[in-house]
Amino acid sequence: MGAKVSSGGSSKRGSYTTNGDMNIIPFIDILLVLLIIFMVAAPTPTSDVKVDLPPPVDVPPPKDPKRPTVVSILDDKQGGYQIYVDTIWVTQISQLDETVLSQVSVNVPGSPNRLLEVVRVRADQTLPYGVVMEVMGLLQEANFQKVALVAEAAIDPSAMQ
Repeated sequence: MGAKVSSGGSSKRGSYTTNGDMNIIPFIDILLVLLIIFMVAAPTPTSDVKVDLPPPVDVPPPKDPKRPTVVSILDDKQGGYQIYVDTIWVTQISQLDETVLSQVSVNVPGSPNRLLEVVRVRADQTLPYGVVMEVMGLLQEANFQKVALVAEAAIDPSAMQ
């Protein structure tokens, strides 16, 4: 039996009342000791199962791996921008869809539907948001179904030329 300190104001100070709740802490201690004994005494599986695995097969890489088609938008530092499809400079924005379609066919030869291939768009941080959305909108209007943004460090304009 345990005792409980009275919290009411009507009883005398320091008086204890009996508590009928069972103290379960020794019970938990005994259970934990029994658990440890059974874990140590339990037999570990020592039987080996023989498995015959097939020999490893070298999978050849694809003959023509897909190369991504990347549309790069660069700031020309004069208030405008330049667009490159892979390394091809697009002089007129109206020629963007034709240039991207021809590069997709070069990058993914034998594709049944070139408009379903992923076209990645990357742009300088200094470009306005509207310019990037304009280029992405033109690609979607040209029925390219998978247009993705590429997040990376600053683009080196000398690498495009």
